[in-house]
Amino acid sequence: MNPLVNSLTNAEQALIRETEPDRMEALDEDGLLELHGRIRRARNKYVGQYRRQASARVSTIGGRGLARTKNRRNFDRAEVFEDSLSRVSRRLATVARQSAAELKAERIAAARSMRNAGPATAPKTRTGATNATKSRNRRAPNSPALRKRQASTLATGARRQAKKDSR
Repeated sequence: MNPLVNSLTNAEQALIRETEPDRMEALDEDGLLELHGRIRRARNKYVGQYRRQASARVSTIGGRGLARTKNRRNFDRAEVFEDSLSRVSRRLATVARQSAAELKAERIAAARSMRNAGPATAPKTRTGATNATKSRNRRAPNSPALRKRQASTLATGARRQAKKDSR
């Protein structure tokens, strides 16, 4: 482990220890997401401190490069948490891929089992009376909006045909 870890608080050291591979092995996807969030917040804390202190020192020291050497401790702490975050991210990605593959397999199995299921009863046949009713229902209502749409369609067809005829 990085020697800088010893300078972290006990809570931060415990957080870093939680990212060890054998400890992450026991966590499920939700636990890994929660750990990922805690690690990211700790990393962002030290990155923010590093940037604020470095920017405050630029005016007194004279440049960003010179200000960086005076602020090395926060930079190193941010790096420790960045390494931990990458370990958690890799483990989370692995677990998420496994979870997605299992879910996909379940869905495919469910779809296959439903595919072979036929209708419970035979479909009813239609009589001649229902076909006459069906054709009567197909007649369009005589509304102004419908008449306008039909006229527009006919006019578009007529324009297209006139354009072809004029060639």
